[in-house]
Amino acid sequence: MSWATAVVLIVLITAISGAFSRRKKSQKEIDQRAQELPSQREKELEGEVTELRERIQVLERIATDHNSTEAVEARRIATEIDNLRETDKQA
Repeated sequence: MSWATAVVLIVLITAISGAFSRRKKSQKEIDQRAQELPSQREKELEGEVTELRERIQVLERIATDHNSTEAVEARRIATEIDNLRETDKQA
């Protein structure tokens, strides 16, 4: 093997090694970005879940307020007042 062949082989090996190391480095960067993206999506989903929980609380409050004894009593009184108004109009 001549010295020129040895130099060519060394340059070739160095170029191939550099290409592999660059590829490995770029793959690591891609993996890091991929890991960051789900965390942003997770934040969006957490915000959405929080909003939905607040809505559910409001709906539960509305549902239970209309069926509470106080609400039933208030409706009964309102109906009674309306009936009295109707009887006053008829008299």
